[in-house]
Amino acid sequence: MAEVVYILCALTSAACAVLLLRAWRRTRMKLLLYSGLCFSVLTVNNVLLFVDLVLIPAGDLSLARTLASLAGGSVLLFGLIWDVS
Repeated sequence: MAEVVYILCALTSAACAVLLLRAWRRTRMKLLLYSGLCFSVLTVNNVLLFVDLVLIPAGDLSLARTLASLAGGSVLLFGLIWDVS
């Protein structure tokens, strides 16, 4: 059951990224770009979670997952700060 949740989280993140990036292409609002990039990185994070816990249970990708989460949050935070100023 957990595997289904991991896959659904990855698909939801990918859908959000696609929708945000498509909206950015139409409007060219920077915040949409940074939000789309954040969700793209979160998609990678969810795929890494699936690979780590389901496909390679003996391996440890926790550092890569943490770095992906940090990168996604950093991109969104940078966009929020840059878009305001």
